[in-house]
Amino acid sequence: MSQESQRLLIIDDHPLFRKGVLQLIMPAPEFSVVGEASCGREGCALAASLKPDLILLDLNMKDMNGIEVLKRIKASGSDARVVMLTVSDEAADLVAALRAGADGYLLKEMEPEDLLAKLKEAAAGHMPLTERLAYLLAHAMREDARPKDLEQAGLTDQEGRILDLIAEGKSNKLIGRELDIAEGTVKVHVKHLLKKLNLRSRVEAAVWAVEQKRRAHPA
Repeated sequence: MSQESQRLLIIDDHPLFRKGVLQLIMPAPEFSVVGEASCGREGCALAASLKPDLILLDLNMKDMNGIEVLKRIKASGSDARVVMLTVSDEAADLVAALRAGADGYLLKEMEPEDLLAKLKEAAAGHMPLTERLAYLLAHAMREDARPKDLEQAGLTDQEGRILDLIAEGKSNKLIGRELDIAEGTVKVHVKHLLKKLNLRSRVEAAVWAVEQKRRAHPA
């Protein structure tokens, strides 16, 4: 994990919840809270001005849906990793968030220590997703048309290596370091492999890859 603390922005319209998250995160040296927003529009503005490393974003807010906020932040060219923190465990919300570019999806019902552990994973460049949500995502994906296995997908050797690293939860930056290639090159490979797999997000690709390994090596 990087020695530098992650600049964190919280976007949630419930003041008591924001306070609870702040109390949970403040003692952790991995994080430095740089701002908090009480609505989506304010969140978009702070994301642009503060340039945080990590954003915790609520899904349901009064002024703007979290998915729309997510899309605006990603469209702005922000490098921030955005983790949805919500009460919704609906598969449709999960898939919509990940396909809009979310870098993780966590539930507010999580135990504080579990939530902090997942946020530390995000700070380390991994994709936080609980086992139950990963199962929901895998189940939802089965209904879509996509290759049945790796051979059918027709991935190149490099794309296969990158897919394995995505399945380990590694970010493009970490993948680039491990394979000794530029982060921009990784992004191009990820774009190609997602197209071949008929998927729209790297988290979906990670879940798909894990499912393939389970089928190939059943317990």
